[in-house]
Amino acid sequence: MRRMIITGATSMLGAALTNECIRRGTEVVAIAHRGSKKLSAVPRGDLVTLIEADLGELCAKDLPESDALCHFGWAGTSREQRNDPNVQCENIAQTLCAARLARECGCKVFLGAGSQAEYGKVDGKITTETRVQPLTCYGTAKFAAGKLSRRFCDDHGILHVWTRIFSVYGPHDGESTMIKYALRCFSEGETAHFSAAVQSWNYLHERDAAKLFYLLCERAKTSGVYNVASDDTRPLKSFIEEMRAVAGDAKCDYAPSSPDVIGLDPDISETLAAVGEMNFIPFSEGIAEMLPLHKRAGDKA
Repeated sequence: MRRMIITGATSMLGAALTNECIRRGTEVVAIAHRGSKKLSAVPRGDLVTLIEADLGELCAKDLPESDALCHFGWAGTSREQRNDPNVQCENIAQTLCAARLARECGCKVFLGAGSQAEYGKVDGKITTETRVQPLTCYGTAKFAAGKLSRRFCDDHGILHVWTRIFSVYGPHDGESTMIKYALRCFSEGETAHFSAAVQSWNYLHERDAAKLFYLLCERAKTSGVYNVASDDTRPLKSFIEEMRAVAGDAKCDYAPSSPDVIGLDPDISETLAAVGEMNFIPFSEGIAEMLPLHKRAGDKA
């Protein structure tokens, strides 16, 4: 792949995919929101062109011809804004702007960042055929954005890859995630408090997510939905205990079990059929990479 356009380039996933492109010698046009305070998150180098602009401002003359466009730009991901219908409706419009840019720039592939939130609560294996029942405006908007951008891409002969992303973690994880909370507590010698953590869960390292995105753009033959997750699904408590083991002498406690807890058990067989064999980064290895970052942050504080 010669060149890729990435929106939401300051996000964890956008930055990770930019690094993956650099590693593979693929040029990147990285689009970041004008005035973003996170521009430092965008990897730099001879292969990366950074453009600060809102999607609605851009047209073909602003961007070079490219092979694929990967759309990670999405506002209102905080807990407070996920159920704001106005914010989420604007995200649908922005997704269609991104699809239009893909057409204008001659892209053969449009990859959109959907979410497991589109499925809602599912008791059991989650396949791409699982009924979609989103519980939030965020999940509803992701589903609508996927459906509408698919129609646009079908009308213009663009391969449409809609990824439903599960739990991605890594060095650039958000500060409010369970993993970041646990590592902060473990690094500072505090007791971390958790739910019973009996539900099934799945964690995918950000570099593996980036590799899946890249390979889907390069190898997917048919438009459709692709679950993006790892091959490691197990009780959430098992992941927490693995973090404790990596941290060493860490303390935590668990709340009593609740009968209504439903977790995540994604089926990634269609994704692997499209991209080929994957050797996923073991969870303990990913955590060992993140832990020193927290210890250094604690030393500075």
